[in-house]
Order: sequence, then C-alpha cells, then structure tokens
Amino acid sequence: MKVGCIGLGDIARKAYLPVLGGRPDVELHLQTRTPATLTSVADGLHLPEHQRHADLDALLAQDLDAAFVHAPTNVHPDIVERLLDAGVPTYVDKPLAYELADSARLVALAEERNVSLAVGFNRRFAPGYTQCAEHPRELILLQKNRIGLPEEPRAMILDDFIHVVDTLRFLVPGPVDDVTVRARVRDGLLHHVVLQLAGDGFTALGVMNRLSGSAEEILEVSGQDTKRQVLNLAEVIDHKGQPTVRRRGDWVPVARQRGIEQAVFAFLDAVRAGKVLSARDALASHELCERVVLAVQERSA
Repeated sequence: MKVGCIGLGDIARKAYLPVLGGRPDVELHLQTRTPATLTSVADGLHLPEHQRHADLDALLAQDLDAAFVHAPTNVHPDIVERLLDAGVPTYVDKPLAYELADSARLVALAEERNVSLAVGFNRRFAPGYTQCAEHPRELILLQKNRIGLPEEPRAMILDDFIHVVDTLRFLVPGPVDDVTVRARVRDGLLHHVVLQLAGDGFTALGVMNRLSGSAEEILEVSGQDTKRQVLNLAEVIDHKGQPTVRRRGDWVPVARQRGIEQAVFAFLDAVRAGKVLSARDALASHELCERVVLAVQERSA
C-alpha cells in the first residue's frame, strides 16, 4: 500500500510515523513544505528520495492508496478536498476544520465520491477507554487539563476539547436529551469549559481547565455501586469495595496505549478490504463542538 503522510509535526513524528513506518505492507511517502524537516524525518525512517515530496502535487502523482493528514488545522479543508477529489481514502487528525460548514462540506464530498474519510479520535480505540465502554455508566466524568494554556475559544474547543466531546459521545449509554455548557472567558481567552450531557438514567460531564496547574487526563465511569477510573490513559483502577490497580505494561508502546496504533490499523485494514468508512458520526462531534463554541461566545459577549 502506498500511504502518504502530509505534515510532519510533533504528533505525526511521535505517534503516527512509528506505527506507519513499522508496517511491512506500507510504502510510506512523506510530504511537507519544510525541506529541513522532510530531510530529517525521512532520513530517520531511511526513506529513499522518491518517497520524499515537497508539495501535494508531487505526492498525489504517486497514485496513493491512502493518506494521513497531520498538517495545521487551518489548511485541512484544502488538503482533504484535494485528496477526496483524487479518490484517496483519507485519515485526518482532528478536527476536520475549524468551521462547521467546512467540515460538513468535506463529509458530503467524501460521500459523493464514495471515498473513505476518517477523523483521528484515537480515544475510541484506547484500551482503558474501551474497557470503560463495557462498564456501567450512570455517571461519566472526563477531565482533560493543561498548565498555563488559556486560548481563543474556537481554536481550543476544536483542537483539544473535541477529544472530550467525542469521548463522551462514545461512552454515553443512550440518547442525549439535554446539553449544558459552562465556561470562564477573560480577555477573549477561554480558561475553562464544562460540558454536561444527560439522558434517561445517565449524566456525562466533560471538563477542560487550561489553568489547572497540572497536565492530566482522568476518566471515571460509575454505576451499580462500582467505578472504573483511567489515569492519563495508562492506569486503570476498579473500585468495588477495595480499589484494584492495573498499570500499562512496561513494553506497551505509547501509540498503542493511546489507541493511535489501533486507529491506524483499523483505517488501513478497511482500505485494504475495500470498505468505505463514513465520517458522518465524526461530524456529529464537530456539530456538538460548534454548539459549545456558540454557548461560550454568548457567555463572553
């Protein structure tokens, strides 16, 4: 399989390229407009010159079987549109776009062209979180916090809080009939945001504090007098009387712990099998994010 990787930033280098570069059935092609980065990353992967590309035209000329997009969010719409027009199954690091109209347009284009489009919601594949999907979930609490990173609301919600939004949608045990948003905005910057989703017999809370004093991610699901807690996607604690701790194995790769390896494999296996993947459910997470953005803007007006 000829697989392109567009954008060679931190996430691509740390998480995706080690997975893609380790698949013997993948011929990896890299593309970035930064020559020094292209040389450094390609040299590290021992890729020949014909698998290094300075522009998207050169990459598309390779007759790709699939592509991964890890370029900055603001250029996602143009890149993804070109890939879909060329009939290339495409995996995009979240989000599809900052504007909901652009995201909806790309999903519609993929359906029109009958081409796979997937969004990188890796937490749906993370072992600790998939185990929570098997646990009673009357109350769900997910916190994803940072240190000293208040940010413009739309960018923060679409680039980061979207993980919280999508994970809650993945874990809720039934239809949501109530959505509530709370936030603190000062001088145009979003300090924290809280999303509550509720339905028949369950409540789900998503919290992001960008002035938390600690970078952490904590998921708790509880019900039927039991609780499962996942700390930083690595440590699972079951509470049923006496807490039981299960830690990530010493040799488990971070990409597997975070669900990235599984997400990549699921996408490539679908492409190889000729199965067309829809981004329609991913679009629902973008729609909920837009609802959060509008609620935050109303509160800060």
